[in-house]
Amino acid sequence: MKIGIGYDIHRLVSGRALFLGGLRIPFDKGLLGHSDGDALIHAISDALLGAAGAGDIGQHFPDTDPKYKDISSLLILKKVADTIIDKGYKIVNIDVTVIAEAPKLSEYIPEMRNTIANTLGFDRSKINIKATTNEGLGEVGKGEAIAVFAVALIDTN
Repeated sequence: MKIGIGYDIHRLVSGRALFLGGLRIPFDKGLLGHSDGDALIHAISDALLGAAGAGDIGQHFPDTDPKYKDISSLLILKKVADTIIDKGYKIVNIDVTVIAEAPKLSEYIPEMRNTIANTLGFDRSKINIKATTNEGLGEVGKGEAIAVFAVALIDTN
């Protein structure tokens, strides 16, 4: 078995849709990024790549490449999963913590789990997502950004 950790943070800005966990979340700001800015999916992707010793999403999907401009992060996650499978691994489980002052995410978590599980082709019981605040501290606590930590466990097939 191998374990990987992923982390991502994106600034919240006006004029962009908010994507988290593969969903479009109603909110007055969105996450700034080259892709759709889905920090949750990016953290999972990095955790999976890290567990497999396969680099990070910046190496596989560089923000200098125009073909990844505004790409759905679910497409990134699917390609990462294919990389993991091609290396002879299967995903055992994924655990995620989203840190955001707003919006409140609890009502979206079940659909996020379903969306991610469907993208990865496994049972939703293998993915856990939690949301918390930063208690008003730092950029995240001031509502200027959203941060995500993810841990992934993989095993040989």
